[in-house]
Parts: sequence; structure tokens; C-alpha cells
Amino acid sequence: MSRVSKPYEIVERALELSTADGLVVIADEQSSANLRWAGNALTTNGVTRGRTLTVIAAVDGAEGTASGVVSRSAVTTDDLEPLVRAAEAAARGAGPAEDAQPLVSGVPASPDFTDAPAETGSEVFADFAPALGEAFARARSGGRELYGFANHELTSTYVGTSTGLRLRHDQPNGTLELNAKSPDRTRSAWAGRATRDFKDVDPAAMDTELAQRLRWAERRIELPAGRYETLLPPTAVADLLIYQLWSSTARDAVEGRTVFSTPGGGTRLGEQLAPLPLTLRSDPHAPGLESAPFVIAHSSGDSGSVFDNGLPLAPTDWVRGGRLERLTTTRHSAGLTGLPVAPGIDNLLLEGGGERSLEEMVAATAGRALLLTCLWYIREVDPATLLLTGLTRDGVYLVEDGEVVGEVNNFRFNESPVDLLSRASEAGRTERTLPREWGDWFTRAAMPALRIPDFNMSSVSRGV
Repeated sequence: MSRVSKPYEIVERALELSTADGLVVIADEQSSANLRWAGNALTTNGVTRGRTLTVIAAVDGAEGTASGVVSRSAVTTDDLEPLVRAAEAAARGAGPAEDAQPLVSGVPASPDFTDAPAETGSEVFADFAPALGEAFARARSGGRELYGFANHELTSTYVGTSTGLRLRHDQPNGTLELNAKSPDRTRSAWAGRATRDFKDVDPAAMDTELAQRLRWAERRIELPAGRYETLLPPTAVADLLIYQLWSSTARDAVEGRTVFSTPGGGTRLGEQLAPLPLTLRSDPHAPGLESAPFVIAHSSGDSGSVFDNGLPLAPTDWVRGGRLERLTTTRHSAGLTGLPVAPGIDNLLLEGGGERSLEEMVAATAGRALLLTCLWYIREVDPATLLLTGLTRDGVYLVEDGEVVGEVNNFRFNESPVDLLSRASEAGRTERTLPREWGDWFTRAAMPALRIPDFNMSSVSRGV
């Protein structure tokens, strides 16, 4: 009869079974809890548990080192040997790995490597659920309907290698999305929050914010496409700059394929991208945005390498004082480009020294401007300029002389985040935010609102 072993035991046993020249084993123990609601009432809730094991085998051949990667879910001790053999067979059947490097070694072991995985459950909503019930009652009395969901995940990741690494990281991740609708469903407003534990989210405050937006939407104003002074809230700024980070690999830049390339094979490193003193950075120890302090790579690609698993991560400034400071590299691409090793980190912060809240930026607006809620359906148009297109969603509002005077139609936009940084005239106060578009993949972000004097609303959209 098979036995479900502890994660560290699974890792150790897989390493013992290997006949490869090098092995990396990643055990992800996942648990989640969720609530969903519609029409001011809870509809479903649930708790899940799961395990995924990834085995990365490295085999040294006459032509170089090859790697094979195999992942399986719900792995027990009886599944281990077939899984290890499958990874080794994949490596022996593959050609030399372009990103091959010696496996990382010499990193001190995590003191909790042999501890049981951390778990979440319905108790994470102990304070949040009653507060949500009170928000339902307020919305009902105010003639609003609330829809949405809350999800909390906790993943304990164990990384073991044949070079002696024994590392562990626990990653909590919570998201809250709340939609308010008018009873006739003609008006809609959205708000979202990212959280580690649901102790710092206030559904009553979010409902108050949404109620105000629904009141703004009582007056409808049609505007044509064009360039407008626009206030981008932190969530929209996050969605744009996360895509910029994903597009900032050094190798692609050196090879002339991105917005960070220069003619002749150079990069724009050292170039002033923004007149404002903006700093775009990642830090695995950023308070409230903590992420893994070492590389966890389940596969190799443009921005990551399985050979770098366990490599320690340090705070990194991508843009400092408005100047392009770093492009992302693996150890392999750093060697190709001659640039410092700078792996991606699973959070992103933009700081510009501003003190104003978004509300204060609205009040300080002279003349006419647009206030966005969020962006969605973002797609790349031109990698050479990082031109993106997408749609506004759940409320675009017209600001006149410091006051919101109504809701306008939605737009399709065409903008490059790199170009936006060069044109931003004001950055507000940095605050934690939930990216609306990329929230399924990237939630740890802190951004200010940005004022853009001439944001390009390229066409009118009739979507919601």
C-alpha cells in the first residue's frame, strides 16, 4: 500500500533514487480556501489540498549537459521511482541544454526544511466573513448588489538538489475582488485587494468606494476617442509595469528584439527613461510583499533556468531615479551578455516620492481629465516599442476642475508602459494594489497612481 510521505521525505527519497549526474527536486504543497457571493449573499465556499512534484534531471554527455523535466500531482512513495526514471529518460533523450550551468551549491539549508507544510483553511476568513456580511446588509439597504470572490492560497515549496541544497519557502497569497451593480445592472464598479492573511482588508470601506462610483455613473457622458489627461490608478499602473518587467530580459534586448535594445546589439541600460525620480524595484523581503528569497524554476525559458534553482535573490532596482538600471538575466544569459546576474523576483514596486492619494490627485486636477478604474484584455502589438493595446473596464469617469462629474464610455487604448514613464507628469503615493489583468499570475505589487497628460484612447469601446 502506498504511503503519502512528508514533503521533505519525498524530496530526499527522489534524490536517493536518482542515477543522473545532477538532480533537482521541487515539492509544492498547496492548500486553498475560497468564498464566492452574488446578489448580496454567499453562494459557495470550499477548501482544497494538493501536492505537485517536479523532478529535473541533468545528464552530462559528450556534447554537453542535457536536462529533463517531469511534473506529477498527488505523488506518493510508490510514484517516485517511475517519476525519477521518466525525468532521467527525458534528459538522455534531449539535446544539450543551452542554459546548462553547474547546479547551485553552498546555500545554507532552511532551518524548517523538515517541518510539516503550512496550511490555510476557512479560519483565514474568521474576521473577514462577518465584515462581508455587514457589507451585504449595507449594500442591500443602499440599493446595490455585491458580487465577487475571496481566495487564499498557501504554498510550501521544498527544493532539494544533488549538490546539497535543502531550501523551503512558504508563500501566502490572498485576493479579493468585489463588484457592485445597480439593480437594473446598467451600472457596475469594481475594486480589488491583495492580501497575505485577510486581516488588512475592509469590505465595508470597499463597498463605500463602490457606492460612490455607482453614484458617479448616474450621469452618463459620451466622449470620442482621443488623447486625454488621464489618472491611472495603482492597479492599472501595476498591470502595465508587470508586462514591462516580463519584457525586460537582457538577452532579448542585446539581440535587438525589445524596447530595451539599441541599434548594433546594445541595450538602453543607463538611459534616462523618466523625468520623474521613479524607482521600479523588486525585493523578496519587501514588507507585506514578501516572496521567495531564492530562485524556484519549474522549467527553463527566456527569464528563468532550472539550473538556477536555489540561487539566492537580492533586492534589485530595475529603474532607479528614472534611469534604466537592470535587465533580467539568468546565470547563462548573464554570461552571454556580460551583464550582472539579475533573476526575476516575484514582486514589483514603483516609487516616485509622491505623497498624494488618488483622491487628492483628482482634487488637484485643473481642467478636464479621465479617471480610470482598471484595464483588461491587454495584448502586445509591437515588441520593439512595447506597444500594448487593451480596454478600460468597470468605470471611466470624467473629472472637471477637481470633481468627478460623471461616467464616460469605455475605450480601447494603445500605449507603451516605457513611453508612459517618459510622459508621466505626477506620481502619487505608493500603495499595495491588486493587478486586475495579471492577478492570476502576479499579485505582489505596490504602485502609485500616475498622471499622464496625453493618454491615447485610440477608439471607443462599447464593452462593459
